[in-house]
Amino acid sequence: MAKTVKRMTKAYEGLDREKLHTIEEAVAFLKERSAVKFDETIEVAMNLGVDPRHADQMVRGMVSLPHGTGKTLRVAVFARGPKADEAKAAGADIVGDEDLMEKVQKGEIDFDRVIATPDMMGVVGRLGKILGPKGMMPNPKLGTVTMDVKGAVQAAKAGQIEFRVEKAGIIHGGVGKLSFDQKKLTENVKSFISAVTKAKPTGSKGTYIKRISLTSTMGPGLRIDVASLSE
Repeated sequence: MAKTVKRMTKAYEGLDREKLHTIEEAVAFLKERSAVKFDETIEVAMNLGVDPRHADQMVRGMVSLPHGTGKTLRVAVFARGPKADEAKAAGADIVGDEDLMEKVQKGEIDFDRVIATPDMMGVVGRLGKILGPKGMMPNPKLGTVTMDVKGAVQAAKAGQIEFRVEKAGIIHGGVGKLSFDQKKLTENVKSFISAVTKAKPTGSKGTYIKRISLTSTMGPGLRIDVASLSE
């Protein structure tokens, strides 16, 4: 405990928590202050002026980070025949139909993303109560229900991540590892923020992006100057 307190004290030393930073400044600060032995994840949190309880204020989408996440994503694909072969060739970790459905029903969920061809949704639909709460249910609007199985699998493996606003109006996502160089991390952060900005729902009134913060797994949270993003 003493080591943890000392490390956190050092991380926050001289930090004005109310100061607004550019993305470049925040990334540089987090890289400089890291004091742990593992490769931390850089995370973005955005406080939005929406109420996701209303359908016209829901914010959800996918973004392909230019430099990936630094994390190995396990992809499961529900497909048959040639499309199943296409999924395997594209690098899918698990491919199946009813057999895969049965594994999921037994609680064998050793994957992070689910993709399905349209003809398999009758099977996948039975897993709604299991995959839904985990945010893994395939959705045509997100490109995870598609005949382009190859493209969907490759995008997922290349660093495509999903974002979805929570009840409190907050969206967060891991956008890379602290070991990435300054430029790559900055570009990933900007890509994430840009995707959320473009996903502004029709029902959003007033200020859409209220606050943005950047942090690392064990590092301090830094406020980002929203106004600087439009410069």
